[in-house]
Amino acid sequence: MKTRKDATHFQSVSHLPPLLRPFHPHDQQQVQTLILTGLEEHWGRLDPALNADLQDIAASYADGFFLVAACEGEIVATGALMGRTAVIAEIVRMSVAQAWRRRGVGRLVLDALCAEAGRRGFQRVILETTADWHEVVAFYQRCGFQLTHFSDSPFGREAHFCLEL
Repeated sequence: MKTRKDATHFQSVSHLPPLLRPFHPHDQQQVQTLILTGLEEHWGRLDPALNADLQDIAASYADGFFLVAACEGEIVATGALMGRTAVIAEIVRMSVAQAWRRRGVGRLVLDALCAEAGRRGFQRVILETTADWHEVVAFYQRCGFQLTHFSDSPFGREAHFCLEL
């Protein structure tokens, strides 16, 4: 099945479910492209200086757990878990390819990261997103995350969430 991504690019969507696995350095280019494409779709532009961690994902997330969802060799979603304290982990770099959104892949990645947090002994998972990214805010709330507060950043208002494990 093919879905139209834009006027010049078609992205295939398999009927097979994606498989979750840890990031491997050979995933670097696909993962970087997926995340940056998602950010550009939302913001309409991209500042590479704000994404230095994506230049070397293996090194940037060596102390954490970076997960990918892959289907037929294509990375279709990502997410990472980083310890912030002995009891708190943060989920970052959640991204789902446009053609795979609203198909349960984001939930699959999020649930796996929360399970990994529990296995590692964390008691709470936190995350943040742009407050006006309404579909993402609603997604995290549907997944059981509680909105804890808002903060202002140079990029706009941020919504902060937490999930007690």
